Amino acid sequence: MKRLSLALWVAAALIPGVAVAESIGMTPRLDAVPPPAESTAFKPDPNLVALGKRVFFDPRLSEPQGTSCAACHDPGRAFAPTLKGEALRIGVPAGSRPGHVAARNAPSLLYLRYIPHRYFFQDDDASFPSPFGGFFADGRADSIPEQIRGPLFNPDEMGNRSARDLQRKVAGTDLGQALAKQFGADAVHEPERLVGALGKALEAYFQSDELAPFTSRFDDFLRKRTPLSAAELRGLALFRNPDKGNCASCHLMVESSSRPERSLFTDFGYDAIAVPRNPLLPANKDARHFDVGLCQTARTLKWPEPDQWCGYFRTAGLRNVAVRQTFMHNGVFRTLRDTVAFYATRSTDPAQWYPDGKRFNDVPARYQGNINVNAVPMNRRPGSTPALTEDEIDDIVVFLRTLTDARYVALMPDPAADKARSVHTPKTGAKTVAVEHQAAPGPNTR
Repeated sequence: MKRLSLALWVAAALIPGVAVAESIGMTPRLDAVPPPAESTAFKPDPNLVALGKRVFFDPRLSEPQGTSCAACHDPGRAFAPTLKGEALRIGVPAGSRPGHVAARNAPSLLYLRYIPHRYFFQDDDASFPSPFGGFFADGRADSIPEQIRGPLFNPDEMGNRSARDLQRKVAGTDLGQALAKQFGADAVHEPERLVGALGKALEAYFQSDELAPFTSRFDDFLRKRTPLSAAELRGLALFRNPDKGNCASCHLMVESSSRPERSLFTDFGYDAIAVPRNPLLPANKDARHFDVGLCQTARTLKWPEPDQWCGYFRTAGLRNVAVRQTFMHNGVFRTLRDTVAFYATRSTDPAQWYPDGKRFNDVPARYQGNINVNAVPMNRRPGSTPALTEDEIDDIVVFLRTLTDARYVALMPDPAADKARSVHTPKTGAKTVAVEHQAAPGPNTR
């Protein structure tokens, strides 16, 4: 009998109740989508949770010191960035060193515990298996302990040069003593073990109930059928309607279930929607630079034909999306309404989103065949009628505001003011300006 690869053994251990069919490169392919984890499944050690929270807020872990995890994941803003000054102008968080900003927008850490390990799955109506799960927008980490290495050692984020430099900084401090008490003296004296200990502590904190509150009005609607307003219900219907918003095809929710963890508003899959280029990102000053997303991970994991995944990014969850200051992986949008309007009119009025008539301007030409031009509402021709009217866009935005947890409701901008800041200008019967010819549709059918 042929032995299972390491990837398959790991998948079998980590994804109970799901049969592993084979592997694609170094990633398991499953016969079924893993069932959603129940809230009661997470029982981290309270002592480790407390230690992880202490690590999260410690500003000594950056180089230079002064930037904690909370600097980019503000608990006062749903564990998402609170941007100020130059960072707000650019649209992504500032790093620990002056003049440095992150290459991508930072996500909220709320509900992070539900992100599954990477896997492939082929739906009945799909022509090929698709990837799901993993951390970061490009899925390059497969666990929280692996994920935390990213910001710790990124020169544009927390700026540590090496695990050894970080170990020297922590050893001899009160935090070092606490880590040694929890994990043993070697966890402080050996650099890689220190990084592992920090990861395990943060994982416990991120898996705690503090970071999965489920206190939104939508949760009350699910649990107790607390009524939503007429506009909110219209927005919910549009969100689910496959011929209108079609949002729920990727931002998965289960309205019929009273378990809110089944409505995380993401399927943890990936899509190539060709968000406009953010010209304010420092790396984008080089016209030859592109953030190509998932295909870098595909190459590392030895997926066949990795270039087919260039332009793909993981579908973000939408809980607390209404309190964000910037949107999309590159921070290019500044209002929630513009973000919804982009989906609705990217195909019908591309000139509004892409300057100089260069459609899909943040995806290299050779990868533009990967872009999703088949799914509603992004499957219409330039100049045609959008799938959503302006009033329907407003209704979806109103619905998305119901996903805000109670603690953060006061942070939501006034809807009228937010609409006034929108850069989206609806067409009034005029034909769209001609844009460059669209690349031939590729395999993307999401």
